[in-house]
Amino acid sequence: MIEFFIGVDGGGSGTRVRIERSNGVPVGEGDSGPSGLLHGIKNAWNSVEDAAAKAFQAGGLDVPPRGVVAIGLGLAGVHNPQWAGNFIEANPGYAAVALETDAYTTVLGAHSGKPGAIIALGTGSVGEVLLPDGTRREVGGWGFPAGDEASGAWMGLSAVNHVQQVLDGRVQGGAFAIAVAVACGGERHAIQVWLANATQTSYAKLAPIVLQHANNDPTAREILLEAGRQVDLIATALDPERKLPIALCGGLGEPMRAYLPVDLLHRIVPPQGDSAAGALRLIRKKVEG
Repeated sequence: MIEFFIGVDGGGSGTRVRIERSNGVPVGEGDSGPSGLLHGIKNAWNSVEDAAAKAFQAGGLDVPPRGVVAIGLGLAGVHNPQWAGNFIEANPGYAAVALETDAYTTVLGAHSGKPGAIIALGTGSVGEVLLPDGTRREVGGWGFPAGDEASGAWMGLSAVNHVQQVLDGRVQGGAFAIAVAVACGGERHAIQVWLANATQTSYAKLAPIVLQHANNDPTAREILLEAGRQVDLIATALDPERKLPIALCGGLGEPMRAYLPVDLLHRIVPPQGDSAAGALRLIRKKVEG
């Protein structure tokens, strides 16, 4: 008999978990490191279970046997069917598992299971729409560095490219370029070492610097304005008729509002819930029908 439901939002920067009792009473929330499948199946499960343990602890409970727990997960990297299959096979003993893309659980949470679209802006970026006929479609989400426009990693990559040009003397720089350079090691050799080891998460950690300098540095501002244009392109592809509500989600969703085209702003609505809420909705539907 299932006593607890776990909803998981797992991406390239971190994992957030929300737990409810079977009767819907909230237990607690917890977070941990990345659980995107790109980071490995074992690492993903470790992060999920660490975040779940913290959530049970936050609710004043010991971690129960996995056999009385059902878990729904929205994870980055589920597009790779081999990774997704391997993740399910590695289930450490939960009574039921429902795995979907983090984009789909985000749209489920944002509109409480009703038709609508989301554009999730975090370490990566993706758009998803749930149409009135129950079908769904995704835009973007191709992965960094080939895609993920307007994401934190995309912003960071643009910022580092600017630093390279400044250090070469190709363009002039200011406080923005200095701040990014310092974050990557400070001088040319150290930055090259940073680049050789940089991950998607490393680039995304530079996004706050772009946001901090956007009011005073034209390059930083142009990075964000271009991000806004990319968000608008995603929105149009998701809903060409411009009829459905769109929720901006992820850690960069709210900061990006200031850089969106005015026409798009009129269609933006606050998300009713997050990806963890959508994951809870996903697993309850699987178990309860």
